[in-house]
Amino acid sequence: MSAQSHSILVVDDHPLFRKGAAQLLALDPDFELLGEAASGAEGVEKALALQPDVVLLDLNMKGMDGVQTLQAMRAAGVESLLILLTVSNAEEDVVRAMSAGADGYLLKDMEPEEMLAKLGQALRGQTVIHDSLTGILVRAMREESHAPPPGEAALTEREEQILRLIARGMSNKLIAQELAISDGTVKVHVKNLLRKLNLRSRLEAAVWALERDKH
Repeated sequence: MSAQSHSILVVDDHPLFRKGAAQLLALDPDFELLGEAASGAEGVEKALALQPDVVLLDLNMKGMDGVQTLQAMRAAGVESLLILLTVSNAEEDVVRAMSAGADGYLLKDMEPEEMLAKLGQALRGQTVIHDSLTGILVRAMREESHAPPPGEAALTEREEQILRLIARGMSNKLIAQELAISDGTVKVHVKNLLRKLNLRSRLEAAVWALERDKH
């Protein structure tokens, strides 16, 4: 593993897919397969032990599914990027995963080069989603959103700055660097703006902000 390469843990109950993921990652020196897990429970254990940069999670696993595994990892304190990699493009699956705090949602039928490019974007602090799913996500969140109308949000100037950076796909760490404030301060502002907007996740906030700025 080179000094610049990023470690990946693959959690999938299909051995064939795990083998394919290993072959895919071997194509790019920027990535290194750190480990594999055949179930959600094993995935949580290995993510805690190995602390990879990225965890690729299958959605439809027996026992704990991908979203339940993601939630268990977050509850256990795993700080890796958690990306769902699945065959499902169903609206309810996409919304459920992203609302649970996934850092990305990608489809298994992607071209290998596109998959690697998306992983690179995730590591640069962007939320990644398969291009064909963006419209689904925007529509679903628009229908479900209980956020106030744009003129009634009453965000502070700093919260507005952070919201705009979230809408550009930036992570808390990148936002902190951009604004010369601490990660902890960014987290507090994000929590406050989500509460004011009555939204559950930063991705919903990004969608809300992008929709608002269209009008």
